[in-house]
Amino acid sequence: MSDGQSSAQAPAAARTPVGRPVLSLALASMMDEVHAHSGAVYLLSPDQPVLEMAVMAGLPRAFAAPWERVGLSAPIPVSDAARERRLVWVGGEEEMARRYPRIAVVLPYPFALAAVPVATESAVYGAVFVTWPGAHPPELSDREREHLVAACGRLAVRLERAAEHSVPPHPETDLLASPLVGGMAGTLGTVEAARMVSRLPYGLVSLDLHGRIGFVNAAAAELLNVPVSRLLGTQLWASVPWLNDPVYEDRYRAALLSQHTASFVALRPPGEWLSFRLYPSTTGLSVRITRSRAVSEMNRAVPPADGKPSRLVTMSQVLDLAGALTEAVGVQDVVQLVADEIAPAVGSQALVVLGSRANRLRVLGHRGYRDAHVVERFDGMPLSEPTPGTQVLRTGVPAFFESQEELERLYPARLATPDGFAAWAYLPLIAQGRTVGTCVLSYAEPHHFPTEERAVMTSMAGLIAQALERALLYDAKHRLAHGLQEALLPHSLPSLPGIEAAARYVPATQGMDIGGDFYDVVAAQGKAAAVIGDVQGHNVTAAGLMGQVRTAVRAYTAVGQAPEEVMRSTNRLLLDLGADLFASCLYLRLDPAHGRAVMSRAGHPPPLLRRPDGRVRVLDLAGGPLLGVDASAVYPTTEVALAPGSLLVLYTDGLVESPGTDFEEALAELGGRLTDAGEQPLDELADSLVHQERHRTDGEERLDDIALLLLRALE
Repeated sequence: MSDGQSSAQAPAAARTPVGRPVLSLALASMMDEVHAHSGAVYLLSPDQPVLEMAVMAGLPRAFAAPWERVGLSAPIPVSDAARERRLVWVGGEEEMARRYPRIAVVLPYPFALAAVPVATESAVYGAVFVTWPGAHPPELSDREREHLVAACGRLAVRLERAAEHSVPPHPETDLLASPLVGGMAGTLGTVEAARMVSRLPYGLVSLDLHGRIGFVNAAAAELLNVPVSRLLGTQLWASVPWLNDPVYEDRYRAALLSQHTASFVALRPPGEWLSFRLYPSTTGLSVRITRSRAVSEMNRAVPPADGKPSRLVTMSQVLDLAGALTEAVGVQDVVQLVADEIAPAVGSQALVVLGSRANRLRVLGHRGYRDAHVVERFDGMPLSEPTPGTQVLRTGVPAFFESQEELERLYPARLATPDGFAAWAYLPLIAQGRTVGTCVLSYAEPHHFPTEERAVMTSMAGLIAQALERALLYDAKHRLAHGLQEALLPHSLPSLPGIEAAARYVPATQGMDIGGDFYDVVAAQGKAAAVIGDVQGHNVTAAGLMGQVRTAVRAYTAVGQAPEEVMRSTNRLLLDLGADLFASCLYLRLDPAHGRAVMSRAGHPPPLLRRPDGRVRVLDLAGGPLLGVDASAVYPTTEVALAPGSLLVLYTDGLVESPGTDFEEALAELGGRLTDAGEQPLDELADSLVHQERHRTDGEERLDDIALLLLRALE
C-alpha cells in the first residue's frame, strides 16, 4: 500500500473528495471532541476479512502491536464494532478483563475504551477506537456517544466518496506530540529554570510518548551513571543497560495509558537501589529519580549484564496469543485461531497445520487455499518423504523459505509445495519436548524473515503446540465418547407392524458429548415395544449404565414380561448393580392392530399424543419412582387409545428443560410446535423439533442431552 504511487497515479480531481490526511484529521477531531487521550483508525482490507491499523494517535503504535492487523472475527472491540455495526463500550479494567481477557492480559491498566464502526448503510469501511484515562466515569455519556457516532458517520461518507472516485485511503503518519529537545530556549526565564533544575538533589528526566529523553539534569545523569550526551534523544531503557527490562518499560506503558502516576525501583549495579516515579501527561512523562533506602524486601534479581531481554512488543504478542489459545478446545479451534489471529498479524495469507500418525503425515487443518486438494493430497504421505513439512516434523527445527527458488534448491519441486505461494515459514510445534505438529504459514509474495520475526514466530509456535496437544487429546476423547455412544444406541430402528418410527439423539454441549439418555424399539411377539429413558450424568459411567439398562429392557421384553414387570425387573437390576445412579424411564407396549398402547412410567416426563385431527394433548400416566431408588416400588400401567394416524412423542427432559424456563410453558410450546408442524414426514418432524431446541437458548451451552422418539400409527 504505497501512498506515493497511488496518489501520483490518481488525477487531482479524484483526490479532492478525501484529501491525504483525512484519517488523521478525523481522528484528531474526534479525540478532541470527547477529550480522549489516544485512538486509532482501522480500515477493512478490500480482499480479506482483516482490519488494518491506518493511523494511531496519542500513544506509540507499539502499544497496539498485537492488534495492528486483526481478523474481522477476532474477539476484540474494533472487530466487534465493525462486524456487528455497533458502538462497543468498555468502562474500565475489570470490564475489559471480563469481556476481552486477551487484551487485559497484554494491557492490564485502568483505562476506558470505545470502539465505533465506520460504516454507511451499504458498506463497512473499518472501525475506530478511542481511550480515556482510568479516571473516566464507568459509563459513556450521551454527548460522547453522539459525537463519536456522528464523527465516524462523517468519516464513512468521506471514504465512500473516495471509493466512488477510486481513491483508496492509505495509512498515514501517526499523531504524536513533537519530541522534546534538550533545551528550553525561547521562553522567558529559561536560564533561571535550568539553573533551578540543576540545583535539585534528585534526578529529573523528560520523556516523549515514545520514551525518548528530551531533557535530563546532571543529578539524573549521575544517578544513572551515564553522561548526558549519551542519554539525550534515546530511550531510557535502551541507554541504561540495567534498565533494559520489560518490567520497567511496562510501568512507562501503564503511566501513559492510564494517565496515572506510576513508580518502580531498580537495582543499579553493583548494589544500589534507585526509585523512579513517572508523572504522565498527554505529551509525555516526567521522571523523578532518587536513591531508595527501603527496598531490601523487594530483592529483585539483577538482570544479566550481557543478556538482551525480549522487547515488550514481542511479549505483548505472545501474551495475546496465550490468552487466545486458552479458548481453543478442539484441533479445528486451534487452526481457526491461528488463521484469525496469527496469520493476519504476520502477514501470511494461508496456513496448514500438520501432524503425524503411524509414521505418516496428517493434514490436521488448513485455511486460505482456494483448492483444498493441493493440501490434502499430502495427507497420508510417509514421513520418510523429503518434504519440508516432514523434515520439520521429524527434526523439530524450524525452516524459513523466503522465495520459491530458495525452497526448490533444497527440495524437489514436486514435493516442495503444492500451491502457488511464494514464501513459507515451517514452525515445529513442540510440547513437553515432543514435536506434536508443524504449522506452515504461506505468503503470496516473497517474504524476508528477519531474526526478530523468526524469534517471535518460534515463541508463538511453542504456545500453539501446547494448545494443539490439548486439542488432540480432546478430539481423541471426543471420538471415543461418540464411538461409545453410537455403540450403546441403536444404529437403526427396526420395521414394526403398523408403526412408523423416527429417533434423534443430541448430546449436551458441556462435558464429553456423551450422556445417559437412551431409546430403543423392539419387535416382540407380533407387537412392538418402545422405551426411552435418562440415566443421570453426562459421563462414561452414565453411558455404561445406560447400555446395561437398555440391554435389560430388551431382554425382559424378549421373554414376554408385561410392561409393569419390565419396569420392576429393571429397577431391581439397577439396585443390584450398586451404581448409585438413578434413571427415569418410559416403557410402551404397542398394539396398533387393536388401536391401543399400554404404558408404564418411572419418573419420566409425560409423552405427548397428537391425534389424527391435529389436536395435541399431554398424556396423564400413572407411574412410580425413578429406577434404582426403591426395591419395593411398583409401576402401574395406563392404556391409551392409538387411532390410525396418531403420533406419540417420547422425549427426555433436555428437549423441554433449560435454565430459567418453566416446564409447563416449555411443554405447551412443544405441543404448539407439533400442532403447527402438520402432516410432514416423520424424519423431517424429528429434525425440526431437535433443531429448534438447539437454537432455543440463543447460543448458550446446552446442559442436558436430548433424546427424541416419534411413533406414528399407520392407516
